[in-house]
Amino acid sequence: MIRHICCRPEGNLYKPAGIPMGRLAMERLTLDEFEAIRLADYEGLYHEQAAKEMGISRATFGRILEEARKKLASAIVNGHAFLIEGGPVTFHEHGRGCCNRIIFEENAIHKQKEDTK
Repeated sequence: MIRHICCRPEGNLYKPAGIPMGRLAMERLTLDEFEAIRLADYEGLYHEQAAKEMGISRATFGRILEEARKKLASAIVNGHAFLIEGGPVTFHEHGRGCCNRIIFEENAIHKQKEDTK
């Protein structure tokens, strides 16, 4: 089942500082797992609303979120790197979720340029 997400993360690879990448184990988060973390833990949405944003059932959202949290916890506790990529996703059109922040930032930059003319 395709899951709807708002945007890609700013970065997709995170690792502990000071340890060469070649010596690290890697956890992999899919883009839908990243989106679940973003909606529930960063945006503070209830599972039902977050599931609606992603176009999935609340139960499916709960499973995705649980798996994502386990992977992140494992990476932090065990000193692993983690990579965010892939998964059965499609992107929202601008105007919702984090896309609003992108549009707001673009408008603010445009306004600032106009004010300096």
